[in-house]
Amino acid sequence: MWSPSLFLVAALAIPSQALHFFIDGATQKCFFEELPKDTLVVGHYDAQTWDDATRSYVSKPDVGVFITVEETFDNYHRVVAQRSQSPKGRFTFSAADSGEHRLCFTPQNVQSGGFFSSGPARGTVKFTLDMAIGETSKIESTDKTKIDDIVQKVRDLNSRLQDIRREQVFQREREAEFRDQSESTNSRVVRWTLIQLAILGITCAWQLSHLRAFFIKQKLT
Repeated sequence: MWSPSLFLVAALAIPSQALHFFIDGATQKCFFEELPKDTLVVGHYDAQTWDDATRSYVSKPDVGVFITVEETFDNYHRVVAQRSQSPKGRFTFSAADSGEHRLCFTPQNVQSGGFFSSGPARGTVKFTLDMAIGETSKIESTDKTKIDDIVQKVRDLNSRLQDIRREQVFQREREAEFRDQSESTNSRVVRWTLIQLAILGITCAWQLSHLRAFFIKQKLT
């Protein structure tokens, strides 16, 4: 079922690797990787089949990939079983325990639901694998839609916060304007009151002076 390759083992010995190999039809290709506990593994793959028209390997929509990851130290306990309906995709998993893991890839025919038949060149699959081991991020979702939804919700919350802040600034500006108007009105009232008091005082002084002059003229005093 599996055929490990020394080339694959050597290529996968570094934290990040990109390689390609050929698979005959539905033959399962496996390799082993020693992983420490809590190590995150993220892989991108592309399964291309031979096209007689272009005389090259191309990605076709009727090709899928079945991916499995097993813990060899735990009686080959399967931790990943991912069936992709596309020749290109991504898989990720985190090692629950330290030890040797077996990663296997099997091309499949998506339209008929069966495996590719081995034999002629047209059944040969060129498999490209780009795998990163031990990324900085320890928590990464495999569902891009969920991530997009979370990002959109965060953006909506930020937009609402900005609206609230703008409303608060507007309210502060209105309060400052109302305070300025109130202070201006109070200042005007005080000035007008002082002016009225001054006019009243001048009028009283003039009347007293006029009455005194009248009394003196009439020789009443």
